Amino acid sequence: MGRRHDSDDKTGFDDTKNYLSDALGRIVPERLARRAVSVEVETDQTEYARGEPVAITVRLRNRLPAPVELETTTRRRWGWRVDGVLEASDERRYVRDEPGVIGFRAGETKVATATWNGRFRRERETGLDRSVLAEPGDHTVSAFVPVPDADERHEDATHIRIR
Repeated sequence: MGRRHDSDDKTGFDDTKNYLSDALGRIVPERLARRAVSVEVETDQTEYARGEPVAITVRLRNRLPAPVELETTTRRRWGWRVDGVLEASDERRYVRDEPGVIGFRAGETKVATATWNGRFRRERETGLDRSVLAEPGDHTVSAFVPVPDADERHEDATHIRIR
């Protein structure tokens, strides 16, 4: 079993390879696996000064006592949004549209963190982008896993206030 270094892990998860869990995870039906995995998001505070960084923590948890594999619609295994804007930026993303997989050991919780700098990146028609401070007021920070079945929500949200 090999261990990946943090610098190699683009998703923020510790992906220690467990071949037995991988094999058993394929036995659990996809529909059951989707229901077994929960998504939670939280921020380090509920109120921030304008332009202050927001620390975001995402937890994906397998609630089953058995390993599962969760199929995603893209190579993106999870993501975050502010006010519905992916990673607080409207610039184009280059993520392959082919399916991906997240494997979970029995009862495993995967934890990832991200930091929002309190700004939105806006792409102009010219292709140049600019950074805009978020307006004071209430904002929604959400995290998600892009699963194929739109009827099953794999998303959580929390609310923050910028003063």
